[in-house]
Amino acid sequence: MPPAPRPSRRSFLGMTATVPLALTGALTLGAGTARAADSAYVMGYFTESPSGTGTDYGLHLAVSTDSLNWTPLNQNNPVVTPTEGAGGLRDPFILRKQDGTFVVLATDLKGTDWSYVSQYVHVWNSTDLRTFTGYHRLKLHDMNTHSWAPEAFWDAGRGQYGIIYSSVNDSGHNVIMVNYTTDFVTATAPQVFFDPGYDVIDGDLAVGVNGVNYLYFKSSSAQALVGAKSTSLTPGSFTAFSTGVAHGGTEAPILVKSQTSSSWYLWGDTYTPNGVFYAWQSTDLSAGTWTAVDQRAYTQPVNSKHGTIQPITTAEYTNLIAKWGAPAWNRLKSYNYPARYVRHSNYVGRIDEYPFDPYTDAQWKLVPGLADSTGVSFQSVSLPTRYLRHYNYQLQLDVNDSTSAFAQDATFYRTAGLADASWSSFRSYNYPTRYIRHSNYVLRIDPVSTATEQQDATFRVGY
Repeated sequence: MPPAPRPSRRSFLGMTATVPLALTGALTLGAGTARAADSAYVMGYFTESPSGTGTDYGLHLAVSTDSLNWTPLNQNNPVVTPTEGAGGLRDPFILRKQDGTFVVLATDLKGTDWSYVSQYVHVWNSTDLRTFTGYHRLKLHDMNTHSWAPEAFWDAGRGQYGIIYSSVNDSGHNVIMVNYTTDFVTATAPQVFFDPGYDVIDGDLAVGVNGVNYLYFKSSSAQALVGAKSTSLTPGSFTAFSTGVAHGGTEAPILVKSQTSSSWYLWGDTYTPNGVFYAWQSTDLSAGTWTAVDQRAYTQPVNSKHGTIQPITTAEYTNLIAKWGAPAWNRLKSYNYPARYVRHSNYVGRIDEYPFDPYTDAQWKLVPGLADSTGVSFQSVSLPTRYLRHYNYQLQLDVNDSTSAFAQDATFYRTAGLADASWSSFRSYNYPTRYIRHSNYVLRIDPVSTATEQQDATFRVGY
């Protein structure tokens, strides 16, 4: 039977409230340490999967060279876990401070008990995101409520960092609060930063974009991600202005400026189904309009929730890979059904829409071909004695019986993608006119000639 759906913050808070926790990724422009021209990106997140098998309320990290496709670090396991408060985190946020080092903030909450009261947020310091020091919780207020989705920004006019987060104040609904700090150890008394008169959570700031500051948030009124703007960072100065964007129930906005083009990306996280990000694109934040990005263009870390994205240098990217390692497995995304990934189900090879459990059924080790080491074979991560092989032209997951027939059936040559050369296609070793393709979502080896068949036979090898 399918797992029972988790309650969302939306259902807990009622129609005056917004949806579950989301994490923010403020990008402070025009302030802080100069970034190298060869910038990359780091994402922080926690994980949840439908059945809980892929759930972890610690800090996870992934890296990217384009801010769209991500390599999970540490095999998608946490790199640090809180030990105080609820003993877990949601909604992590990474800020590069004025001295070039990092601070990590996160919601003090393990799981989905939206009634959990915490006036605190988790805090870590890090020089390089390879080691984490000075762990503590920072108290933000005395209210009998939560401190959701904290993020920080540098307020040059004040000479202090602002910490924004969502709490229910005496208005009776979630507003975005702010405290100020110089050291993330003590903070000023809280103030209301943004209250449009209805429930808002998950504030995410882009500071100093052509003299304007932008605040994106999850609006319960519009049930979408909405932007507000102000020419100052003064609490109460922001005014909502943008067209709302959503894909189902969407929360946890992340604003990301491309380091190689004029594009901005707005990421949003869904609360049902669990663990799916969508992205929108704009070349002009002042317009307040967004265009959905084709899912072919981006791939989130598996099971990732409420992320934060921070620019880093190529050297930092390389050092993070060296410290934590890239995954030993891959996922294969369908070209013409990019919400779907190659998986096995009841030992049948197919493409299914993420999320699903066990999520490891979509993880594969691409090992040297069993019949020819210049080819590849697909070894299952969840059932490692089994490999994808064709039988009567259909792909199935079978135990390697060490016969030459099995080795040949389980060996494929990776080629440039038939529909897109930057992707991949896989030609059968012993039926060289046939390629792996999907048909009615089931994987087969077939001759490929038409444009549709070429798309069916094209996959992105990622994580």
